[in-house]
Parts: sequence; structure tokens; C-alpha cells
Amino acid sequence: MSTEKKWTQVEVVALYNKPIMELVYEAATVHRRYHDPNKVQVSTLISIKTGGCPEDCAYCPQAARYHTEVKAERLMSVEQVKAQALAAKARGSSRICMGAAWRNVKDGPEFDQVLDMVRTLNRLDMEVCCTLGMLTENQAQRLSEAGLYAYNHNLDSSAEYYEEIISTRSYNDRLQTIENVRKTNITVCSGGIIGMGENIADRANMLITLAALLPQPESVPINALVPVPGTPMEAMETVSIWEMVRMVATTRILLPQTQVRLSAGRSNMSHEGQALCFFAGANSIFAGDKLLTTPNPDINEDLAMFKTLGLNPQKPFEKKKQPETIATEAAQYHALGERPQWSRPGHSIGRNLAKQQE
Repeated sequence: MSTEKKWTQVEVVALYNKPIMELVYEAATVHRRYHDPNKVQVSTLISIKTGGCPEDCAYCPQAARYHTEVKAERLMSVEQVKAQALAAKARGSSRICMGAAWRNVKDGPEFDQVLDMVRTLNRLDMEVCCTLGMLTENQAQRLSEAGLYAYNHNLDSSAEYYEEIISTRSYNDRLQTIENVRKTNITVCSGGIIGMGENIADRANMLITLAALLPQPESVPINALVPVPGTPMEAMETVSIWEMVRMVATTRILLPQTQVRLSAGRSNMSHEGQALCFFAGANSIFAGDKLLTTPNPDINEDLAMFKTLGLNPQKPFEKKKQPETIATEAAQYHALGERPQWSRPGHSIGRNLAKQQE
């Protein structure tokens, strides 16, 4: 039986709103109990299939229905991805996350190519993560056999506010995909975005949902919205560093053993602000000039910050041992040609429709 505390919205909102020095101190105390406070993992995100996504996520420049600067591109080759991964490893990354702008995984040549990418990168002794949209249990098992270390599937926000952001899929689709991943040896990476117009109760409810998962996610990315011209959220104000610190600290307290990932929005944060996030419990960053399609600090700038703060990059597989890669010909799971009925809720979001019609 789990010993994790069952949090209520009232408790989490009160925690989030504590005087910030008290909140950060409490979070830092929890952080030091479960993690080395001077270690931060450096990860690299590779967009293996950019743009052309059929979803209507209000924050995303990769949605085909919005007019942004992002151009749709074909799936990258295994050789291209390997070259980028080797370059990232040489710069100090221990984890590669491959992102494809898909609604869901579909059995076929493209998914087979992604499985080859996973096998190739795992043999480079790097943690391999994928974010490919919804997937079935069989597809998750195939990724596990290939040697996938983690699967990212963000909840984005609370179940209530989710309907104000996305109308082309449901919150339950997200939870079902996470449940499918949990039936394998793959670790779960799931977090959200702040600054989309949600209130503190929404942030609390998202964290409560994540904290209630058994086991809790091994990885939780905390993103600050980067407003992109052409998306329905292009006019949103960026959140302050204090909101990010509060969110990181609250996440650390609710999910004590989780790796909290300081993700999108870092390009707007000073080194001092990021240092406070690390002290409050963040122990991972994404390096490279872009996070999929949005700006990110230069790797040399990050390394200089690490040196100033006395931080050491976390080595791969410190939290969980490296998964075995099973050769394609020896795999037990194969394509089933599944056609899962992922939901299309059908409600309308005014700002999304307005931006689509411009």
C-alpha cells in the first residue's frame, strides 16, 4: 500500500501560496532528502517530426490549423537522429527526448523507424525518451522492447481547464496512455504548462492528479508558456520567475522522489532565477538552442551557469538501470494494425476557432 499523502486542493493551494522563503525552504529540505542537490540532469529534445499536427492545442505552433512560422517536415532518418544525439552527448547531455507532432502512434513504417531510433540511441548509453502522442499498450510494449527509458505524455493542466485549451482529445486519453505505459518497464514523464490563463487551483489540481498516480511519475516537466505568434495564446503574458519557483517547489513537495524538469521558458529566466528553481527542487534542464520549436538558452551559457553554481551534470541511468534492447527479429510484440478510438470531445473553444479562421 502506498504511503504517499493524499492531497486536497485546499492544502495544495495553501502550500503554493505560503511565504516564498518558507515554501522554498520546505521544498529544499524534501529535495535534499531524496536527491543530490548539486546534480542536475542535462537533456536534449530532438523534434524528429515537426509541424502538421491535427490537434488544436492553443499553445502549440505545430498545430496545422494555425498560421505560424513552423513548417511541416518529414520524419527524420535514423542517421540524422543519431548524429544529433552524439553531438548532444558530447556537450554533456545524458538523456535524449524525441518528439513527433502526431496525435497518436500508428502502426506502420514510421513507427518502425522510431523503434529503430530508440534501439540506436539506447546503444549509445543515453537515456531515451519519446513523446509521440497517445499510444496503445501493445505499442508501449514495442517501445519497451526497443529499449525506451521514458515516455512523455503531459497532462498540460487540470482536467477542468484542459477543456479551455484543447478540444480534439480528452484528459482521459492522456491518463489512459500513461496507464498503458505503466504496464511496461518504461518510466513515466508527465507534467504541464503554467501561464495559459489557468488559476492556482488548476495548477494544484494538475499536481494532485500526478501525485495520485501509483507509482508517481519518475519525471515531471514544468513548462512556462512561451507565447508564439499565430497561436491562440500569442498575447498571453509570460509568467514571473516567482510563479515558476512556487510551481517547482510545490511539485517537489507533492512528488518528492520525482525528477522535476525545468523545461520551456528558461530563455526568459536569469541565472539567479534558475538557481532558485534548482534550490527549490528542479534537477533537470533541457539544453540546446530550441525546445522543439521555441527558444532555449545556449548550451555554453548553461555550462557557465553550472560552473558558477557548482552543479554537476547527472550521468545516465543513475535513477534506474539501463533498459535492455531486444533486436527487432527477437521481439515478442509486433504491429497489430490497431485502430484505437481516441476521443474527440467535440466542444468548441472560441479563441482556437477565431485564430484558425484568421
